[in-house]
Amino acid sequence: MVATGGGLEGVVATDSRICYIDGDAGILSYQGYRIETLAENAKFEEVVFLLWNGRLPKQAELDGLKAALIAHRELPAPVEAFLAGAPKGASPMHVLRTAVSMLALYDPLLNDNSIEANEKKASKLMAQTATIVTSFDRLRNGNPVVPGDPALSFAGNFLYTLTGKKPDDVMERTFDIALTLHAEHELNASTFAARVTAATLSDIYSAITSGVGALRGPLHGGANEEVIHLLLEVDSTEQALAMVKERLANKIKIPGFGHRVYHTIDPRAASLKGMAKDLGERTGHEKLYEISTQVESYIKENKGLNANVDFYSASTYYSLGIPIDLFTPIFAVSRMSGWTAHVLEQYRHNRLIRPRAEYKGAEPGQAWVPVAAR
Repeated sequence: MVATGGGLEGVVATDSRICYIDGDAGILSYQGYRIETLAENAKFEEVVFLLWNGRLPKQAELDGLKAALIAHRELPAPVEAFLAGAPKGASPMHVLRTAVSMLALYDPLLNDNSIEANEKKASKLMAQTATIVTSFDRLRNGNPVVPGDPALSFAGNFLYTLTGKKPDDVMERTFDIALTLHAEHELNASTFAARVTAATLSDIYSAITSGVGALRGPLHGGANEEVIHLLLEVDSTEQALAMVKERLANKIKIPGFGHRVYHTIDPRAASLKGMAKDLGERTGHEKLYEISTQVESYIKENKGLNANVDFYSASTYYSLGIPIDLFTPIFAVSRMSGWTAHVLEQYRHNRLIRPRAEYKGAEPGQAWVPVAAR
């Protein structure tokens, strides 16, 4: 198949069993389980196991995964030292990208490319990426790193090591669902970047570093940061709608609306919308939710665009007390499950990914002109 118009849109690049998307019907499923089913019933650790293994875990398997994620939480001392010495004003995504790459230097399994070794490295990446994000935020604000609590879930421990306070059940469950909703999304830019790197048989840390680098781009992972900045600029729905109208009149896109894949409602957005409402009421951010719903209605009615996963994740994270510049790193913490699932799948059935470009340049065979005659 030849791509036309750029962007590889519509081009099938590989076979995969991990994720299914029907953009016309608004369907997203992980290993055959609809996202709505997982959001309602699963814990994030179960989703990680599902993505890696193609099935839900039995209790002993789930306990084993939880134990592995707890055991691997602690960072190598040089990586923590890097976080402490990084510029306090550095972008957390820059710091995360560098720290993930550094992890490779301290893993004795780095050059073991067996499936067993890579599965263990995937567990380390899942656990340590979360620690990198929370530790850097603590250190840049002059606070001590909070050691993980083995009694807490992945989601609960993240919030605890970030804020120093144990989250209540509602906050923990809300964040757990948010992690599930962001965990996987087929061959998006960052996942494709990770698979391309893995296809060269480079190590899993290099592949994941490629994914982090792609996620950092504002056209991929940063939209929910833009959404919350937009919502915080206004004090009322009237101001919000006036700003939206002005932006649209000047052909400025509104972040959090429309999607390259979905031509109907993003199924992840529906779950987040309900959580944003409940959490806003609990934390005193009802106004954010009210403004969000009015903006959503206006853009739907006037532009025919639906809210995507980024729109309501913005106010959800803000209500959880998460710093705005950590929204994209949290995306990486969640998507680590999908990235590693794809890298493991690539290793199991590897073929070098080497697409072609449709050439649009000068006719081959141009005559050489000496420099003095140009």
